[in-house]
Amino acid sequence: MGWEGAGGSRAQIPPLPRDREAPPWEEVQTKSQQIPQDGTEVPGHVSGAQALLPEEGAEQAADTMASPSVPTRRGRVPWQGLLLAGSLLIFWTPPTTQQLTVVSVNATEGEDVLLRVHNLPGDLAGYNWFKGECVDSNHGIASYVTDAQEITCGPANSGRETIYPNGSLLFQKVTQEDTGYYTLQAIKRNFQSEKGTGRLRVYLELPTPNITSNNSSPEENKDPVVLTCEPWTQDTTYLWLINSQSLPDSARLQLSNDNRTLTLLHVTRNDKGPYVCETRNPVSAGRSDPFTLNVLYGPDEPIISPPDSHYRPGANLSLSCHAASNPPAQFSWAINGGPQQPTQELFIPNISVNDSGSYTCLAHNPDTGLNRTTVKMITVSEPVGKSSIRANKTTVTEHKDAVGLTCLTNDTGIFIQWFFNNQSLWLTDRMKLSQDNSTLTIDPVRREDAGSYQCEVSNPVSSSKSDPIWLEVQYDSTPQHPGLSDGAIAGIVIGVLAGMALIAALVYFLYIRKTGGASDQRDLTEHKPSASNHSQGHSDNSPNKVNEVTYSSLNFNVQESEKPTSTSPPPTVTETLYSEVKKK
Repeated sequence: MGWEGAGGSRAQIPPLPRDREAPPWEEVQTKSQQIPQDGTEVPGHVSGAQALLPEEGAEQAADTMASPSVPTRRGRVPWQGLLLAGSLLIFWTPPTTQQLTVVSVNATEGEDVLLRVHNLPGDLAGYNWFKGECVDSNHGIASYVTDAQEITCGPANSGRETIYPNGSLLFQKVTQEDTGYYTLQAIKRNFQSEKGTGRLRVYLELPTPNITSNNSSPEENKDPVVLTCEPWTQDTTYLWLINSQSLPDSARLQLSNDNRTLTLLHVTRNDKGPYVCETRNPVSAGRSDPFTLNVLYGPDEPIISPPDSHYRPGANLSLSCHAASNPPAQFSWAINGGPQQPTQELFIPNISVNDSGSYTCLAHNPDTGLNRTTVKMITVSEPVGKSSIRANKTTVTEHKDAVGLTCLTNDTGIFIQWFFNNQSLWLTDRMKLSQDNSTLTIDPVRREDAGSYQCEVSNPVSSSKSDPIWLEVQYDSTPQHPGLSDGAIAGIVIGVLAGMALIAALVYFLYIRKTGGASDQRDLTEHKPSASNHSQGHSDNSPNKVNEVTYSSLNFNVQESEKPTSTSPPPTVTETLYSEVKKK
């Protein structure tokens, strides 16, 4: 199992890099016997490597690892023998309390890297380093003999690797080709060995990225945009930012599988950015300069200012036109459809009524080829003159008369408003206005309509109020029953009369009944005295005593309720009613 063709050469052990000093030799000899550092052998002790070497190789190894008091043979270190020992011992590796570990490392290309070893066993005869995850003589990097403290390079040694007594392996100026797994085999003097594997990852130091675009001046709602983060590098993560924030969730934003390309579908003016791309790997990071899209859009509908549309003669007319656009829009004005004036600001001094009409602002974007217009109507009006009121009557009678008031003016294009007692007139159901508000009709008039009336004539630039006219309402001063209509009063009178008639009929009915009862009593009176006389001879104490009945009379004078037809006194009807009084 020798390393064929590998002329193993002995090398001196260089010092560890200052920034990567290996731990003291005593620290790596955990739970093991102390190995002499001066190169002397322990009396009667034979290394595991020597025991496994052929006789000739054993002699050479013995010479190599002899005490400094014995001259050391400076020949070739027997790689084949040490590897043979390691190969045989690897088949029998008893369990240990702590696993031999090679610490994995991420490194930047061009720097020095040290693969450190943890939990080295004690009583070591030497080390073997291999490139890969297994022990393979064809991929040997270096071997170290503990007693001789000598290094022998293997076939996979590039001249930049160095092995140290504590088992660490130094790489000088690593390249990406050095990326991979590395295995350390530690051989002990008792024929036992342990193996540990670590990984070295070598990355490029990332350059500062930059953003490129397939279209740096896209048109809004028309062109897609593809942004690319340059350059491409292996094992790199790409990240995009817009306006210093992560990309929002949007169906118009699409990322490539590696996030290196960002596509904007149907770009809008809000997508201008700025955009930033970041690149990252385990050893470095980069950030691009901000990239801003020049999105072409507009013009939007122009806005004309100021908003005023009405002016007096003699005023100065100053109009300005604005429209959102990229690049800025070109403006021109047209008055009443006349020739265009290429300007954004329109100024006309000392305007007159003849300057009334339509003013059109035209906005043009030369890059998008779009045009938009806005029309504004300007009215120049003379101030209104004094108005007056004409009334068909100024003195009217309540509930009888109607009155008509007319506002007189010579102005046109005006608005008329009525006032009552210096306040806006609130129309009632008895009031009506003509279509142009010039005539006010009140029908019928009530006393609350009495007061002063005015009309106000106005146009957008002025207003004028007439002199007041007084309306006098005459009415009956007899107290009235507020709240009762004539119909209600008539109903009350009829109800009272009906009630009186009902009462008279009831009295008459009672009278008839009582009259009939009195006649019956008179008949009884005529027959009772005989019976009474018949019983006069009996004593009061007689058992056959009959109750006496004594009669008394009451006279009622009933007068007719109707008025007499002549001046003679009303007849009087006298009736005698009898009541029965019993004596016991």
